[in-house]
Amino acid sequence: MNQARIVLFVAAALLAVPSYAHAQKKGGRKPAATQQAAPAPADTAAAPADPSAPAPADANGNREIDADAPAGAPSPTPDTGAAPDQGAAPGAAPAGGDNGGLGDICQIDPTACPTLNLSAAAQKNLNEQMYAVQQIYTLRYHRLEIQPGWNFTLNDQFVDHPGPVLALNFYVSNVLAIGVSGGYYLNSDKKFNAETRRSARVSVPLTEYLYQGSLNFTYVPMYGKFAGFGDFIFGYDGYLVGGVGAIATRPIAVIDPDNRAFKWGEKNPKVAFNVGIGFRIFFNRWFAAILEVRDYIFQDKLEALTVATGGAAQNPNTWYGDTKLTNNVQAQLGLSIFLPFSWEYRLPK
Repeated sequence: MNQARIVLFVAAALLAVPSYAHAQKKGGRKPAATQQAAPAPADTAAAPADPSAPAPADANGNREIDADAPAGAPSPTPDTGAAPDQGAAPGAAPAGGDNGGLGDICQIDPTACPTLNLSAAAQKNLNEQMYAVQQIYTLRYHRLEIQPGWNFTLNDQFVDHPGPVLALNFYVSNVLAIGVSGGYYLNSDKKFNAETRRSARVSVPLTEYLYQGSLNFTYVPMYGKFAGFGDFIFGYDGYLVGGVGAIATRPIAVIDPDNRAFKWGEKNPKVAFNVGIGFRIFFNRWFAAILEVRDYIFQDKLEALTVATGGAAQNPNTWYGDTKLTNNVQAQLGLSIFLPFSWEYRLPK
């Protein structure tokens, strides 16, 4: 009888031991691992654990189960003894690792680090770039300018005074020149003047010119460039000119053409002042086209409006009348040629 009780007691004890082992509370003692498991490589960006997934097993294959937790609650994770780094940024590389650099980027993506073939680049044709502010296109310092041109009358409605002109200017600086100029006139009495005299029997004193010459000073206050005809760049400058010289004139016999015959040598030459403005457009560094307007100012002796009677009509002293201040405004179209043709800047760009 006693043996039967002992057997029943041993059987009950064997059944109770596994139940107690599986029902132990959280944080209880854990069996020691017989072998040290190799540490897994750290993941720089670990995915969040699934709450419904079973707890990971230890080295012996045992899992902890919280018997007091409600159904569906997450299982506790085993305590590895290492606290997480609270100061590390998510996705950061582990301490002591290689942060990489430009060399690593070039190894991963070679197109991100292109190489330049200097020999091939040197053979390329490059379009010259224009500077926003660059040196003067044409230097004038110590150069001789030759200006041939043709004059046109602007302010005489009765007589035209066209003719060739020539100017020579030497630039003592890049903006200041001293020179001489001269011109010859080809006079033409307009048809309108003759028709007016015949129909209305009204006439006005007329004057024709023979030549002019002057000593001039030229000042260049402005210069620049502009684009035209696509990519072609033109240099230009504007200048002021003024001087003093002489001009030869004579009246045209209109009041008494039967008795009066004016000669070029009488009352000549006359002192004439001139002022003007000009504009040059350069096609290269020594050749340009010019447009100039100049006013020649002088005191002119006009034909007398009255006719002397008798033999006095043949006296040249009775042929001249009033003296009038005359403005002979001329437009000049011509060319500008600079000598020498080339030069070198003292200070390179």
